Amino acid sequence: MESKIPDFLAEQQANGTPETQTYLLTFEDFWERKLWHQLTDALVEFFKLPESAPQRLAFFKTFVLSFADRINQLKFVALGLMAATECADDKERLAFLTSLAEKVDKSESQDAHVYALADVANVKLRLEDLEGAQKDLASCQQALDTFDSVETVVHASFYKVNADYYHAKQEFASFYKNALLYLACIDLEDLPETERVSRAYNLSVAALVSDSIYNFGELLLHPILDSLTPTPHNWLRELLFAFNRGDLAAYDVLAGNITKNKLLESHRVFLYQKISLAALTEMVFHRPPHDRSLSFDAIASETKVQPDEIEHLIMKALSLGLLKGSIDQVAGVAHIHWVQPKVLDLKQVDGMRNRLKDWDAGVNQLGHWIEGVGKDVWAA
Repeated sequence: MESKIPDFLAEQQANGTPETQTYLLTFEDFWERKLWHQLTDALVEFFKLPESAPQRLAFFKTFVLSFADRINQLKFVALGLMAATECADDKERLAFLTSLAEKVDKSESQDAHVYALADVANVKLRLEDLEGAQKDLASCQQALDTFDSVETVVHASFYKVNADYYHAKQEFASFYKNALLYLACIDLEDLPETERVSRAYNLSVAALVSDSIYNFGELLLHPILDSLTPTPHNWLRELLFAFNRGDLAAYDVLAGNITKNKLLESHRVFLYQKISLAALTEMVFHRPPHDRSLSFDAIASETKVQPDEIEHLIMKALSLGLLKGSIDQVAGVAHIHWVQPKVLDLKQVDGMRNRLKDWDAGVNQLGHWIEGVGKDVWAA
């Protein structure tokens, strides 16, 4: 039936009324679009086959480019990206991808342009052209900010390369943010196991050494972290949880593993300061709101920090926004009225449950006391 459609259209266009001819032209356009769509999907499936690898690049240059403007531009770029994997080296790949990005640099296909340009930046990173990669990523960001909506694959490509750029620059907070945004755009099962482990490892190290990340909640709740469990790097996962609950004893046990990573080793002093801050916030968190005036001696006992460094520790926590309150230097007391929320493990949740039970018991006791001393009032 399908093979007879073009003959049928030609006959009706020659003999039909003007209204029929207009309708048939629209139908013919629809039919043509459908055929291009089917062809594109078939090409994508073919390029995904491992056996197609040796033919991808030549097939793309000699066949796909001949009808590039007729197919979905995002899928056209996707075909180009798969073909680029077969380039001889990164220099050839850069030239190929730059040409691909220029071809889709049109007002109606800016999403495809961003998709291709992000991969151009990725190759520049591998060639250690950080400045060139940063310029391309800035262009991508500028374009993305103008979109009302865009395919998830475009955002994923941008966040992935942006994270790799910040990792190369050792800007840990920016890497942490973009790496998590990338993971939010993809199905974790689509990543090879080795890449899941690598990303979990790098995210964990970045969270620990960053001087602006003191709440690891997003990472602790993310299934990517479980990738470390069956590996020799599980100590890193345990270290993150120790930091989250301010567990100095667990830190002392795990600290011997820090020498396994040069970056962590170079930040050893900072890491101890960070776990001390975590111990302080955990100490405040465990106390009820009406009992958060902490003596310096009590803080020193809980955090294992030297007495002459306690005031500096509290000031650091206040400046980072981990706590809110004031310091009475004369009395040697810190008055805390707020502590930064964070993700709780089961032990911490149980502690909160017990505090709620104590609060409930206190409310009941107060109710019974009021009822006892105010009998005549209640009767009236």
